[in-house]
Amino acid sequence: MNTTILHSDVKRLEIPGRVRLQEGNGDLLKVEIDTDFSEAELYLQGAHVTEFRKKGEAPLLFTSHFSRFEKQQAIRGGVPVIFPWFAAREGEPFHGFARISQWRLNEVTALPAGGVSLRLALGPVSAAATWPAFTLNYVVTVTDSLRLELIATNTSADQQFTFENCLHTYFHVGDIHSVRVQGLKGVTYLDKVDNFAAKVEEQGDIAITGETDRIYQNTTSTVDILDSSLKRRIRVEKAGSQSTVVWNPWIGRAQQIPDFGNDEYLKMVCVESGNVGKNRLVLPPGRSQVLSVVISSEPY
Repeated sequence: MNTTILHSDVKRLEIPGRVRLQEGNGDLLKVEIDTDFSEAELYLQGAHVTEFRKKGEAPLLFTSHFSRFEKQQAIRGGVPVIFPWFAAREGEPFHGFARISQWRLNEVTALPAGGVSLRLALGPVSAAATWPAFTLNYVVTVTDSLRLELIATNTSADQQFTFENCLHTYFHVGDIHSVRVQGLKGVTYLDKVDNFAAKVEEQGDIAITGETDRIYQNTTSTVDILDSSLKRRIRVEKAGSQSTVVWNPWIGRAQQIPDFGNDEYLKMVCVESGNVGKNRLVLPPGRSQVLSVVISSEPY
C-alpha cells in the first residue's frame, strides 16, 4: 500500500486533541490517542497497540526497548494480533501474517464520555490467497480501559474457514517475582516447556518462577494479574475465547531472543486470549466470530 496515500487517508481521520497520525519508530506510521482517562498508541503495521497507560500511572502494556520497528517484522510487546495461525508453521511467518501486514484505519470516533474508538481492517495480503475468502476487522476502544474486538468473517460462498486467533497481550509489571496470576485453577493446559505435556493447574495463585509457556484450554475465565510491586490488579476479561496463554521467557530464553533485553523478563508477563490448538475455530460461509478482550486495572 502506498505510504503517501495511506498517510493522507489517515490524516483526514485525525481529531484535534484526541487522535493524530505520526511517524513512529522505523518510519512506520502510528496513531497517537489521548483521552480524558488514558493515552495509547497503535501502529498501522499489524494494527499493533504498543502503548496503553492510564494517566498518572505506570503503563499497563510492556513493549521491549529492543523491539524491531521494521516493515514486515513483528513488534516485540504491546498487543500483537495473531491470525490465522498460532506459533510456528513451516515456511510461514511465526504467529501468522496479520501482525506483520499493513492495516487500514477506516473510522475514528470520539465517544461522548471522553474516550476514542478506532475501526481498522486488514489490507490486501498475498499470503491470504491460499485461504478461503475472509475479512478481518479490529475495533480498538480507549477509555479508562482498553477494549479490543477482533472480527473474522468467512466471505467464501462454499468453503469453511478454519483458523486460530489470539490477542498476545504483553503486560508491564513492577517485578515478576511479585506477580501472581489468578483465574486458571483447575484448567487443563499444555506445558510447552515440558514437551507439551498435558497438566491440570493446581494453583489458585500462579507464581512465575522460571520459563513459563502454557496453553490453557477450554477456559472462558477472566484472569487477574496481581502485582504487589506496583500495587495494582490488572484484569483481563474476554469473550469469544476458549484458550488462555501464559508466557514469560525467563533468563535463558530471554538471552536468546534478539529483540528482547536480557533482563526485560523481570518487567513483563503475557496473558493471551484466543482460540488455539484444539480450540481453533471453524466458520461456515457467511458467518463471523468476535474475539473480545477488555483490559482494566485497579489498586491492589
